[in-house]
Amino acid sequence: MGKIEWAMWANEQALASGLIYLTGGIVGVAGQLKGWEYAAFGIAAGVFVCLLEYPRSKRAKGTNYERTGQYCFTVCVKAFGPLTSNYYVRAFLHAALCVPGGFMLATVLGCVCLGMASLIYLSAAIHGEHWQPIMPKSEPAKSVTQSIKHPPQNPPPRPPAEMRRKRAEDLESAAYVNPLPVTANE
Repeated sequence: MGKIEWAMWANEQALASGLIYLTGGIVGVAGQLKGWEYAAFGIAAGVFVCLLEYPRSKRAKGTNYERTGQYCFTVCVKAFGPLTSNYYVRAFLHAALCVPGGFMLATVLGCVCLGMASLIYLSAAIHGEHWQPIMPKSEPAKSVTQSIKHPPQNPPPRPPAEMRRKRAEDLESAAYVNPLPVTANE
């Protein structure tokens, strides 16, 4: 059985948490609820978390699936070096960002979700994982293979090589040899 990649779980959880935190902040500010300043912080924190968590990390094994438009965010996150690639830093950053959300009802759900994402990132850090950017591969274009340069001459289904039609220049050798005996029906 394979090793669990905790960072993949944490990334999805943190991105969803950022969206929930952002939504709760918008509700708190738009409704001008008591303590709307915490909601304004929730908007800023939610946007920051979404921008930080949008680019997925490269997996240790298996296929890497990028999100649509991830490249520009990847370059920005990569520019901050160890501050964004170290999961201990992300765990403590998310834990610190979720604290003010606990003081307002509209942002409590985002606060709790971001706290869980922080714990998952802490688990990823303990297991030795770190963020690696998924960069586009710059492979040279593969040359066209021989089979593509010379497409098959016969339509499918193709007979085995020994049964294929021979050139018509030599009529005797071009004729098929029927493996089954043929008798006249009388």
